Amino acid sequence: MLGVFAEFETNLRRERQLEGIAKAKAAGVYRGRKPSIDPDQVKALKVQGMGVTEISRHLGIGRGSVYRLLDGE
Repeated sequence: MLGVFAEFETNLRRERQLEGIAKAKAAGVYRGRKPSIDPDQVKALKVQGMGVTEISRHLGIGRGSVYRLLDGE
């Protein structure tokens, strides 16, 4: 029985949170995190002949991030 109440409370909390986020987005407050990786810089380094591991070490980002950016080409 307690599980039912806990699930109900969780659903109410989620609804309130989504309403708050929608309200903040409408007010222009909720923008999310600014991008920390410049896709053009990654592509330029790849054109220069750098490998994925080398690019990731040079920029201090993960290899997966480099692969994800280069996959869009």
